[in-house]
Amino acid sequence: MKSILIKNASLVADNKTITVDILIEDNFIQQITERQLPENKHTVINADGLLVLPGIIDDQVHFREPGLTSKGDIYSESKAAIAGGITSFMEMPNTIPQTTTLDLLEKKYELASEKSLANYSFYMGANNDNISEIVKIDPKTVCGLKVFMGASTGNMLVDNKHTLEKIFAESPILITTHCEDESIIQQNILQYKGMYGENVPINCHPKIRSEEACYRSSALAVELASKYGAQLHVLHLSTAKELQLFDNKISIQNKKITAEVCVHHLWFDNTDYERLGSMIKWNPAIKTPADKLALMDAINNNTLDIIATDHAPHTFEEKQNSYFKAPSGGPLVQHSLVAMLELYKQGKIKLEKIIEKMCHNPAILYNIEKRGFIKEDYYADLVLVDLNNKWTVSKDNILYKCGWSPFEGNTFTSSITHTIVNGNIVYQNGKFDDSIKGQRLTFDR
Repeated sequence: MKSILIKNASLVADNKTITVDILIEDNFIQQITERQLPENKHTVINADGLLVLPGIIDDQVHFREPGLTSKGDIYSESKAAIAGGITSFMEMPNTIPQTTTLDLLEKKYELASEKSLANYSFYMGANNDNISEIVKIDPKTVCGLKVFMGASTGNMLVDNKHTLEKIFAESPILITTHCEDESIIQQNILQYKGMYGENVPINCHPKIRSEEACYRSSALAVELASKYGAQLHVLHLSTAKELQLFDNKISIQNKKITAEVCVHHLWFDNTDYERLGSMIKWNPAIKTPADKLALMDAINNNTLDIIATDHAPHTFEEKQNSYFKAPSGGPLVQHSLVAMLELYKQGKIKLEKIIEKMCHNPAILYNIEKRGFIKEDYYADLVLVDLNNKWTVSKDNILYKCGWSPFEGNTFTSSITHTIVNGNIVYQNGKFDDSIKGQRLTFDR
């Protein structure tokens, strides 16, 4: 039996910080104690001065495999995620081929079992024609169903009202949605092309993919979920207006309708387009400082339930194109936790809230078995953080396959020192052990 002993780690619990030893045996946490445990024959990690967190669970990533591996792949992006403290991810279906059948879904799981350093699950994708596949999903082995209620790759835009009704009525599993109204977006494109032709400035992106486009689509999703009693999770909210659709008076354990925000919508705003251009072109668009502030408030008051990344790498060359040709999306998994810790140091969010929204709540919402918490008999998915180690993001330390980051040149004042997955030290002070792969997530449903 292999064992790891983490000594003198700082653990945030019940609004205070305590110093603990944590004993890991095989895949699981065996003991957490404020007493000093004997070192014996354990592998010992001296965590004096380090903060221990549950491994981050990112419920929204695009790792680009199969079919788009020039941008990223399961190995490269899971490695970057591990360096960023993410021990489990849930990956989206808009790959090539699109993951819209159970056979294609299982093929992605097979790829991940061979390549992923982190634990993994994959969404089934909805389209206008695959309800017969959706109803056969096993809720215990698949994280959720992804419905693009806005522009998407290929035929994954679900714009048929009858099909949406059937999906919300019959899905056996949590429904996650990308909400932007395509008709409004197309009208806005015509308006801005009339003004600028093909050379629309990048700072028009949040006006084209506008507040109203987001609100109308999110409102429709909430309406359908309410009508059919479906469990709905609205991804990557970007506007203050949408927040009125969600409730902060119900605990996440009892919510049927939940929502999340992504790190880039908490960090950037539309004043950053002049500096960063299409490097921060995401869908939904990064919007105003007022929207950014409202989203942060909504995290703190529990209107929003989860913080994720929507990690979606593209090559640097693709991102240099003009507005309509530059793809939307960017890499984030390596830097999401340290970015949130920076917001903590700025007094915008508490440590407990970061842990709740990035670790506990994803585990609760998706009913993930024995992950998301530092508890005895739970999987040993843990992250050690040095809150006082300053470093600057540069091409030399970016691990994404695409080789760039919107945070390049930014100095963070915290760093990840160790990432432990299923009781294995996968990352330690810049070095990786990729000999053991992550596990498929399972769900207590």
